[in-house]
Amino acid sequence: MGRKQLEKTLAEAASIKMAPDAVGLGVDVVEVARMEAILKRTPSFAEKVFSPEERAYCDGTSNRAAHYATRFAAKEAVLKALGTGFSEGIAYRDVEVQRNAKGRPVVALHGRAQEIAAQMGVREMPLSISYTHTEGVACALAITEKSVEAQEKRKDPMEELAAQFKEARFFLDEI
Repeated sequence: MGRKQLEKTLAEAASIKMAPDAVGLGVDVVEVARMEAILKRTPSFAEKVFSPEERAYCDGTSNRAAHYATRFAAKEAVLKALGTGFSEGIAYRDVEVQRNAKGRPVVALHGRAQEIAAQMGVREMPLSISYTHTEGVACALAITEKSVEAQEKRKDPMEELAAQFKEARFFLDEI
């Protein structure tokens, strides 16, 4: 598959919208060595793609390329969870990986990404990131209000089984 065909296929996949009552899932992997090469070859890449806070965090670590790789993977995973990819006017810095008081990664959406998430009714975006010597990986969920409502409407399987048993017993008692 040529580069143009691959780009077209990726663009089509990124334009697939999730059902309003679904939970969006996004996973991405970025090679640490590739990120290191990009950072060396194009120093402006970090400024273009990452917020000042993200850069300060990554540059303050002993393995900056791995941390940049995980944060880039997180941006991709979040946009996959939203079903957009880097399209519909979303910029690289519209998705930011921050850390809460305990150091856990959290997603902060800005600009167009925030608008799209609001239109979809996203109420929460859990994020998990990790890295090995060779790869940074991220997984993100887009949990919508409608998905929570749908979950709440589902019957508890044990309650449903108990009701079926009660109905069967009533039927047998009638015979």
